[in-house]
Amino acid sequence: MSTSDKPEVVERGAKDEGKKEDDGKGGFLDTVKGFIQDIGEKIEETIGFGKPTADVTAIHIPSINLEKAELVVDVLIKNPNPVPIPLMDINYLVESDGRKLVSGLIPDSGTIHAHGEETIKIPVTLIYDDIKKTYNDIQPGSIIPYRVKVDLIVDVPVLGRLTLPLEKTGEIPIPYKPDIDLEKIHFDRFSFEETVATLHLKLENKNDFDLGLNALDYEIWLGDVNIGGAELTKSAKLEKSGISYIDLPITFRPKDFGSALWDMIRGRGTGYTMKGHINVDTPFGAMKLPISKEGGTTRLKKKKEDGGGDDDEED
Repeated sequence: MSTSDKPEVVERGAKDEGKKEDDGKGGFLDTVKGFIQDIGEKIEETIGFGKPTADVTAIHIPSINLEKAELVVDVLIKNPNPVPIPLMDINYLVESDGRKLVSGLIPDSGTIHAHGEETIKIPVTLIYDDIKKTYNDIQPGSIIPYRVKVDLIVDVPVLGRLTLPLEKTGEIPIPYKPDIDLEKIHFDRFSFEETVATLHLKLENKNDFDLGLNALDYEIWLGDVNIGGAELTKSAKLEKSGISYIDLPITFRPKDFGSALWDMIRGRGTGYTMKGHINVDTPFGAMKLPISKEGGTTRLKKKKEDGGGDDDEED
């Protein structure tokens, strides 16, 4: 057998010493890591670094109409640290029954003062057409649940970047304009110089929530003749999915409109168009909703001179 074929012989003690050397290296690294961690914890304890806290305190609806709803999410952030911390990003998501309505990102959202607190306002806009096109089962006039999810990303010394997840639930309406019908026009006093009449208006509230009427404005056309309009302060409760009746006064001068209006009045019935707005209070805030009816037909009624009821006889 040649010397090159001889197996290498290694003493058992030599192997054990090599293993101990490797264990010694690992132990040293662990010691260094532990030392650094201890130093970090001691710095944190000494200087007082801690995790910020946050909470969604309120959700406001400052503006709502048939096209969109504008929400403002109030988030209160408290910084327990002795130095200001930057609010890096705000991610938000609004969903209903697990379906996304809108989402967004607000970068570089400011700084929270040392040992301070601040309310951050997150504006969110819901476009109703986008929602109804995406989800066909969401109907105008309904109330839908929503959940707002917010992730606040802050950068805290020693602790690094932290994400503070928040959420809050609520309800929001998909408003619908009321239907109107001018059932009749009652002439209280009639002359060519000045005619005083009352419009008997029917309103159908097609929303799943009450409307508290405060004021309205309107214009009205008999045939193609605009006989005027008014802006009124009027109080009434329009119950959800219900029908209400409102009397509106109007004054006009028939002689200013020629024979066409006179012929319509003598005919005791005519086509009409009515357009305007109603200002209402709702459980979700104030709204200004349009009212309109084109191509409608109404009755014209004149009170008897002796006050004994309506004169419904045809001329």
